Amino acid sequence: MEFQQTQNKEPIWSVSDVNRAMREMVENGFRSFWITGEVSSLVLHRSGHAYFSLKDDRSQIRACWFGGVNAMRNLGIGNGSKIEARGNLGVYEPRGEYQFNCREARVAGVGDLYRKFEELAKRLAAEGLFAPERKKPIPSMPNNIGVVTSASGAAIRDFLNITSRRFSGLNIKIYPCQVQGAAAAESVARGVEFFNRASNVDVIVVTRGGGSMEDLWCFNEERVARAVAASRIPVISAVGHEIDTTICDFAADLRVPTPSAAAELVTSDRENVVRHLGQLENSIRRCVDFRISNSTAALNNILYRLREPERRLANFRQRVDELDSAISHRAAVFLHHGKLAVEKAAVKLDALDPRRMLNNGYVFVSETSTGKPVKSSRKAPGTRLDLTFADGVMQVKVENKNPVNNDAGEGELF
Repeated sequence: MEFQQTQNKEPIWSVSDVNRAMREMVENGFRSFWITGEVSSLVLHRSGHAYFSLKDDRSQIRACWFGGVNAMRNLGIGNGSKIEARGNLGVYEPRGEYQFNCREARVAGVGDLYRKFEELAKRLAAEGLFAPERKKPIPSMPNNIGVVTSASGAAIRDFLNITSRRFSGLNIKIYPCQVQGAAAAESVARGVEFFNRASNVDVIVVTRGGGSMEDLWCFNEERVARAVAASRIPVISAVGHEIDTTICDFAADLRVPTPSAAAELVTSDRENVVRHLGQLENSIRRCVDFRISNSTAALNNILYRLREPERRLANFRQRVDELDSAISHRAAVFLHHGKLAVEKAAVKLDALDPRRMLNNGYVFVSETSTGKPVKSSRKAPGTRLDLTFADGVMQVKVENKNPVNNDAGEGELF
């Protein structure tokens, strides 16, 4: 062991010396023993080592199980599992932390916190608080973003760094609240309700960094779940790391694994936006140019048609003359045919004229009083009749009548 000596011969220890001495004292002072507790903050590293915490209602201790990933998976051990583990205490010198080095483990039961988590999740799910049809869509490009988180935590720093890098100038409103401890659940719920009353944001982000199940427990409280589910404004839950799951995640409209992921989700990359706007500008410009080109062609066509009005009027006059000639010709033809038809009808009427019969010795007999033709010899005596000859009319009166005797060949009418 290397150390310096002061003038009064007192040694000065380095930090490494202290940690090494503590490791020797702890490892030599404790034999292998069994310990029971609830697993939290479990990390199954790709190296095959498992890192976790063991806790009870008052304390917790860091633990590791070198090469124990497969064993923990086979046993079904996860966050919230209550286990009994056998091992010994050790010190991790680089950080000066003492830890429990696990050698074997067995499941002892489900931890109290995890049991409470499952019971509340099942009850709220049965009420329909997590139903997909209740989820509201997240706006793609929100102008105003509300963040419910600790004002001094790493989550808000990461969130602001990413949003300013991807799209500076966004209006981000922060509701500072507690994110750990007994009063944290009420504080987070009030933040969500504040933005809903103010109605001054397009989306709400509830966030904090990672931690153990106890650290994140306020996001598993019923008060927070109901405030998030009742929000009229879409809510994004970004609590803990990717392996952490909270009831707030179930109640929110969208769950993202980290605060950084939430920042990337609610902000569009400026370059992509500028590129998209450029594409829209080019598309609009092409549409406008196309409309102008079509309108110009139509206008030129109109101007061309109006360029020689006298010639167009002459064409119209010629067309009118042609139509006039055609109408006159058709009228003459129609009149000619009409004249022929009238002449034919006159010939037929002349042939039917009764006066032509009178010239052959026939007489037309009619009653003087009525002018009606007489068709029968049965007329009463005294009846006056008109006898129409070819050269005039004679009036007679019936004196008597004798029926014509066709057998005798003669008869008298008067």
